[in-house]
Amino acid sequence: MKNSRALIMLAIAMLAGLAAVVFASRWLIHTSSSSVRPVAVAIDDINLGQPLNTNLIRIVNWPSSSVPPGTFQDVKSLEGRVVRSSLTRGEPVLESKLSPVGTKGGLSAVINKGDRAITVRVNDVIGVAGFALPGNYVDVIVNTQEPGGTNDQRSISKIVLEKILVLAVAQQVSRDDTQPKVVNAVTLEVTPEQAEKLDLARSVGTLSLVLRSQIDSDTLLTKGATKSTLLGTPAATVAASAPAPAKPARVHYKTAAAPVKRDCVGVLSGISGGVECF
Repeated sequence: MKNSRALIMLAIAMLAGLAAVVFASRWLIHTSSSSVRPVAVAIDDINLGQPLNTNLIRIVNWPSSSVPPGTFQDVKSLEGRVVRSSLTRGEPVLESKLSPVGTKGGLSAVINKGDRAITVRVNDVIGVAGFALPGNYVDVIVNTQEPGGTNDQRSISKIVLEKILVLAVAQQVSRDDTQPKVVNAVTLEVTPEQAEKLDLARSVGTLSLVLRSQIDSDTLLTKGATKSTLLGTPAATVAASAPAPAKPARVHYKTAAAPVKRDCVGVLSGISGGVECF
């Protein structure tokens, strides 16, 4: 009798332990599944302008508390999307780093809506010794001849475009490399009005690129540098010579001559008389 009671108590204890294990495992599974989310990340480094496919993206579990906005949970939804900003290995794929749906690969995929890409020829000096890399911002200076009169012309250097984004150097669009590259062509992102101004500038003079800080957004209105300002010589001011006022004409008035006093005597001849002066 005692043995049967002991066996019953042992069976009840085993069932209670088994139930506790089942409940604990379910709680752990529920807790762990709710604390992570599937996120699409890059398998390897991906350059901007490159289309995505299933061989470049995989799904990993990411802590729910640190998932950035704009992530993807399905690899198929990223098929054919074009990267407009380089991705590193293990980096989450965000909507903000992708071109609009339907965009084809290449440089045109990274140009903002309404902007244009124009290429200018450079050398090691104009290209800031190769430090004008994709993703940097530059100012464009033109050196040309400024008309200063009918026959007088003076050389002037003037900033014509400010804070222009460098899209590519030669045929390279990667923004991850920080090593200088001396190339002969730089592609810039400009508005249509800036493209017209830049095309005119390179036809009337020589261009130079000035590297600027990526966080500097100030616009400065400069007057340009001429030979006079370079040497510190004040600019010659030519005053317009106004015609001298005409002097009023002198008016000569003729005055009647005063009568000359002479000696006069009265002459009486018969019944008539007169005056004789001498």
